[in-house]
Amino acid sequence: MALNPLAIRDLTEAVVGCVCAALARTAEEIEGQPGCPCRACVVPGAPAWDSCDDPCGEDGGGGQLSVSVARIYGSSDAEFPNESRIVQGVRGCMPPPITALELVVTLLRCAPTFNENGCPPSCEDLGASAQVLHIDMVTVFNALLCCLPGTQQTRRGRRFVMGQQKTIGPEGGCVGLEQRVIVALPGCGKCPNDGEESP
Repeated sequence: MALNPLAIRDLTEAVVGCVCAALARTAEEIEGQPGCPCRACVVPGAPAWDSCDDPCGEDGGGGQLSVSVARIYGSSDAEFPNESRIVQGVRGCMPPPITALELVVTLLRCAPTFNENGCPPSCEDLGASAQVLHIDMVTVFNALLCCLPGTQQTRRGRRFVMGQQKTIGPEGGCVGLEQRVIVALPGCGKCPNDGEESP
């Protein structure tokens, strides 16, 4: 089954929307927790740490949310999420049973830094920043667990495996999280020139 050319685009945009909605809900429930950043997008390759402050002004959600693709590879029902070692090309266009896509969700917020006198941030400021980060970590993890199954219209939903989540930074006044998830992409039917030998 060949992949739909828009399969990656549709999935990454759905993930940005899902995580953004979850961050907004959490901000409504927990006083002082920032919501979804106004800078929330799908990015090509690794995200640049362009901005972790609030570029939208006081009403915008501070930070930067991005979704990117780390890799795409063949797998199978028995091996998913592991990479398949099945030799391809012996029967023309025969895609692997499952195409796995590794997504990276990155969320950055402002981190407390040294003040104008060169003094380090207070324990209170560090604790407040840690609380925001820890709430963000749980929110992003829960968002993916809850919304990824619904991004494919099948009886059982989309197959995926939650990967590692880790903190990143602080660096350049930013601190945040990186969450990885491996998702099975659906096929869409026949390959181009189905039945013909590839050149």
